This record gives sequence, structure tokens and C-alpha cells, in this order.
Amino acid sequence: MSTLQALQHHQQQLRACQRCPQMIGPVVTGQPALSAVMLIGQAPGDREGPAGHPFAWTAGKTLFKWFQQIGMDEAQFRSQVYMAAVCRCFPGKKPKGGDRVPNKQEITHCADWMRSEFELLQPRLLIPVGKLAIEQFCHFNRLTEVIGQCHSIDLNDSPADLIPLPHPSGASTWHRTEPGKQLLNDALELIHRHSAWQQLIDNHSIPTRPR
Repeated sequence: MSTLQALQHHQQQLRACQRCPQMIGPVVTGQPALSAVMLIGQAPGDREGPAGHPFAWTAGKTLFKWFQQIGMDEAQFRSQVYMAAVCRCFPGKKPKGGDRVPNKQEITHCADWMRSEFELLQPRLLIPVGKLAIEQFCHFNRLTEVIGQCHSIDLNDSPADLIPLPHPSGASTWHRTEPGKQLLNDALELIHRHSAWQQLIDNHSIPTRPR
């Protein structure tokens, strides 16, 4: 079985997952892209399930504007970057509004799927988006401690680089005010310069930001 076939089989099994009774399906996952770059979101919202792919609504529009600044439009990103998440199903709403944060057991269940993806893809660049995603790899108190930096980590005994991004939610002002605005730009520049990212955009025609 080729790596692509193994990844497609993995996603078939993932889409059938029903481990977490409080989670609301369907399972949301990106395309089976054989990529050295992985994006890791937090969990899908209520719009992503019907749309059938991650970051399908307002936050996604902002996220893909960020990536277009560094040479990759949405269509290319979705086809060439593997899009995972801490949890792959919608957690549901909190009684007082907003999305429920997945509990530890739900995060643990989905971590098994992500570990399998690490083994299959052996990524060289991870891009966690949002606090919940970042804290699966880094210990921190404030986003200012981790955004705008490249962190070296081990994935299944293989080296990889972690460049976190803030969540592109319209409800958040973090990425639109200082120092978050500058730290976001610093992080995007680090992604742009990374060799794994450059390999994806080598033959792409969208102008990249000046170095």
C-alpha cells in the first residue's frame, strides 16, 4: 500500500469514528494531501460539518488571507497542506453561548488519529492555530510567549519545526492590535522562509511578500 493509499484509508476510518458521545458529527478533515506541512486547528464549528472541510466560514477567510500574503491561495493550500485538528467533530455550544471546549478525554481520543498522521506524513513544519492547538505542543501562559517564534520539537523521534499562529476569529482582537499584529507578521515570515513551505510554492504564481 502506498503512503497515499494508507492516508486515504486512515481518513476513511477517521470519518467513521464515534468515540465521543458529546461530539456532533460529521467528522471534518482536510484533503489527503501528502505534505511536509501540517496545519492543526482546534475543532470545527457548526458551519464546517455541512461544508465538509475545515475553516469553511469567517475565520477561514481571514486565515487564508494570511497565507495568500506568503504565497499560497486557499485552493492551493487545501490541496497541498494536510489540515488536521485537535478534535475533528463539532463540540457543540455552551449553555451561555459560544462553542464548547473539548474535554480531556475527547482530546485524547483525537490525538490517536493525529499521531497516526504524524507517522504517515513525517511533517517537517507544523502550524498550530489557536491556543488549544498550540498548547498540545508548548507550555505557555500568554500567546506573546509563543507566537512569532519557531520552536523545535520531536514527532515520533523525528525533528520538526512548530510555528504557531493565533486563531483568526473575528471575535478576537489579539491579531489586530499590538503586539499581536507584529507577532503574527513575524510568524508568517517564519513560515514563508521555511524550506518545507518554499517547496510548496516554488511553482506557484502568486507573488510572495518581500523578504
